[in-house]
Amino acid sequence: MAPPTKARKSLPPTVKHALRRAPLVDTNTHSYDRTDPFHAINTLRKLIGSLASRIGGCQYRLTPDEHKLSLHLLTIVEPFVGLSQSRRTLTRQPTEILDAIVFHVDSKRDLLSLALSCHRLHAVIVPRHYDYRVVCAKASSISLWNHLIVNRALARNVRTLEVIDERSSKHLVLPEDIMKTDTDLESSDDELALHSKQERLLISALTKMTGLQSFHWSCNHSTISIDNVWGTLMKCQSLSQVTVSDNLVFLSYTPDKAKPANPKSVPVLPELKTIALQATKHAFGSTKTPALARISGMLTSCPNLEALDIGYDHRRGQGQQLPAADDFFLCSRWPALRSLSLKNLRCSSARSLESASVFFAAHTNLEVLHLDLPLDRSTSATGTASTFILATNALPKLRELRCGKMIATAILNCPTDSPRPLEILKGITLSGSDRDSPFFASLKQCGGSVRRVELAGWNDLDDIKRLVECVPRLTWLDVNKNKRAHEGPEQASQSLAARRNDMSSGRVAAAPNAGLSVATNVTEWATVLSPLTELTTFIGVKFFYEVSTLTLATLATSSPMSLSTSELSRVRKNDKVAGVLGNKCSKLRRLDHWEEGGGRVIVLSKDGNEVKWEVKRLKI
Repeated sequence: MAPPTKARKSLPPTVKHALRRAPLVDTNTHSYDRTDPFHAINTLRKLIGSLASRIGGCQYRLTPDEHKLSLHLLTIVEPFVGLSQSRRTLTRQPTEILDAIVFHVDSKRDLLSLALSCHRLHAVIVPRHYDYRVVCAKASSISLWNHLIVNRALARNVRTLEVIDERSSKHLVLPEDIMKTDTDLESSDDELALHSKQERLLISALTKMTGLQSFHWSCNHSTISIDNVWGTLMKCQSLSQVTVSDNLVFLSYTPDKAKPANPKSVPVLPELKTIALQATKHAFGSTKTPALARISGMLTSCPNLEALDIGYDHRRGQGQQLPAADDFFLCSRWPALRSLSLKNLRCSSARSLESASVFFAAHTNLEVLHLDLPLDRSTSATGTASTFILATNALPKLRELRCGKMIATAILNCPTDSPRPLEILKGITLSGSDRDSPFFASLKQCGGSVRRVELAGWNDLDDIKRLVECVPRLTWLDVNKNKRAHEGPEQASQSLAARRNDMSSGRVAAAPNAGLSVATNVTEWATVLSPLTELTTFIGVKFFYEVSTLTLATLATSSPMSLSTSELSRVRKNDKVAGVLGNKCSKLRRLDHWEEGGGRVIVLSKDGNEVKWEVKRLKI
């Protein structure tokens, strides 16, 4: 008889339920960080390891909450331990993450390359970024402004905004999803109300462009106030470049005295590095007494400027004046300024010349300086021009200078502790008189580093000889004989007559189908240029006769004897010109083409003792 077995003591139902449902881990999925795979895998191991210790039917069985948690933990661990490389690619990121990454890519070229990499990125970049990086529209493009106001996430993707004139024929650059037809927003019975609506929507859209980096304004015939536009741009801290072409910026301006300006409350654009403020040739918005007060107020908010360009388009007529730069030189200071261009401004007195001297002494980082400062007739008549003297060590880093003889002479005569790295000199007019002597003397003493000279005008070949003696290390020379700038616009007819006299005397010959004449005194020019042993480019005088494209193709493939008599004569003349210039100036390579503005040049090359010439296009 079998011994009696001991009865198994069963647990109460409430205890069984407690053991089955007791959570070993926290089943709340929000308690686990997606960036911490180690905590996730440890929790998963703990959960799976507890299955074998469970009692009865619960063994090796997960509850619904535990099953949900295990799947969530796997999604955290999988990107870090997945075997497939494709599981860890950028395309598996959420759309919001991809959009935030692409936001930091500014160039459209880089965006296009990234969009062509896969369909996933293409779907994010093209509709949301590529079409919005550069926008070119008119002030009347109400549909565009309203679209950017409504879609703030798209407005922040604009990097470059250009607002052009209503009469401009320039191609508009708009997002493809903008309706190009009239909408109910553009309907208005009152034209003045329509302009007010355009200004309101444009300014509102500008406030949404928080990522704007470049702003171009050339809306010449609009009643939209530039003051309101500039006040809105003050809120865009990412702005780095501004270009304004509008006569309204040169109008007289009186600050609002009712609201005294607190220096701490004035908005500042720390990233703004480049500003260009230009007048236009249109009469709309122009005045006989222009001023720089409004421009000075705009520049107050730009303490980190590196490049500044202010240009006024002078209008000829009774009572027309140039903007006075007295207060500009007296009050403006930018420690990081490296490039400055001032066109058609004036210094009204000797005191303003002293302010200009102090201004240049304060900006020691200037590397590029373009100055067009015609003095008043009363000032020059009293000899005030001779008092323009710079302080010692002014402009020590100057590399490029474009100005008249008087200013150039003053800068070259200014002593410095170390020689200036001046390499480029532009805008000088040589009159052929004794007035050029101070300039040549200063250039000969301090022009040893000059490599490039672009003249605004000259009188005769003796001026070029004197220039060559002062800058023997020149590599680029532009004599600008085409323009005859030294004669002035009112003497254009006399200049044309002089060229005709030169042609009749044999000094120059007419070039067929060319706007300018061909110089025949090649030997004389070659003798003048021969001391420039480093000269590689000579521009301003045409030595080569016109040769047809068919003739050039024939020369490249067959013997020149197959050409007609006239064409063969021109080819031989050009060969002779190339030989004379190439032998006198051994490093000369680039000369003027017989056609003006065609984008082509004559290039010389040597094959042993023979000098060859060919026509090549300029790379733009």
